[in-house]
Formats: sequence, structure tokens, C-alpha cells
Amino acid sequence: MSKAEKTRQFIIEKTAPIFNTKGYAGTSLNDMTASTGLTKGSIYGNFANKDEVALAAFDYNLQQVSNIISDEMSKQESIQDKLLVYVTVYSNCLKQTFPTGGCPILNTAIEADDTHPELRKKAIAAILSWKHKVTKLIEKGIENNEFNPSIDPEQIALTIIAMIEGGTMLAKLTGKYDHRKSVMQSVEKLIIGLAK
Repeated sequence: MSKAEKTRQFIIEKTAPIFNTKGYAGTSLNDMTASTGLTKGSIYGNFANKDEVALAAFDYNLQQVSNIISDEMSKQESIQDKLLVYVTVYSNCLKQTFPTGGCPILNTAIEADDTHPELRKKAIAAILSWKHKVTKLIEKGIENNEFNPSIDPEQIALTIIAMIEGGTMLAKLTGKYDHRKSVMQSVEKLIIGLAK
């Protein structure tokens, strides 16, 4: 990795928690210089503008979540246990090395929906990729005779994601993390109920 690449990566790693907590509109140049210890010129010598930093920060935060889930899934044998990793990870996201600020998909989707088309595209791609991964897992569970063949994998995937993100939003909005726990218990029941 070249010095320029290392500097870019440093900027991304230091600003990613700020963008994920304050959002695009709420993150200022002062926030970026304070978190990195770099000057405006150093930041914009490595990125064209704030948009480019924000997009890279989103990718970084999303990759952190993906890595946590992949690592936990690799420890599981059954498809059911792999799906239950979502319950474990999202139930304990405050205790794990989850990105500061919570779920980057939820945070970005809410903020960028009507205000930042490029971030919105990234959030859409992330949610569709997540849906695809969960759908494929459920299809594999049906193939392996773990799950009831009459279920609709895409519908179940969408329901799981909606419940996880909805529970996360409720907990964050109200500050009552037992709301997320209750929703995650429902997700767990749904996944266990897929079994033949």
C-alpha cells in the first residue's frame, strides 16, 4: 500500500464513525479535520470532496458489518444457525465491534433517501445484496431439507431484514433497547419456524 493509499485509508477509518453517527449533513469539515488530525488540504488532497469521503466511509462501515456477520456465520454448520447469526449480531451490536453509530444501511437510508442520491444508491445496493444473501441461505436450507419447501425465500428474507432494521430503528429512536431485544426474539422465532 502506497503512502497515499495509507492516508486515504486513515481518513476513511477516522471519519467513518462520524458519518455513521452524525450523517452526511451533520458531518462538517471541522469534524473531519479533528478526527484525523489532518488539514483541509490533506483531506481534499486525497479526496475530491466531502461526498467522496462520505461514500468511502459508508463502504467501510458496511464492510465492518459484513465482516462480523461472515466471521460468525463461518462458525456455524446449519443454515438455521447461520441465519440466527443475524439475531445474535444485531442483538449485541452495542457490545461488538459494530460500527459506531449503529447500522450504516439504516442510518444512510433514512438520511439520504431524499437528500443524497449517491449515498441512497449505495444504501439500496446494500439492502438488495443483504436480501440476496438471506434468500440464497433460505434456498439452500430448503435444498438441504432443513426448511419447509413451501416457504417463499424472498418473502422471508425481506421480513427478516425489515424486522431487524425496524427493531434497530425503534431502539435507537426511543432509547429503549429492550424494543430491539423483543423484535430480535420474533426474528429468532421466525427463523426457527422455517424448519421442517
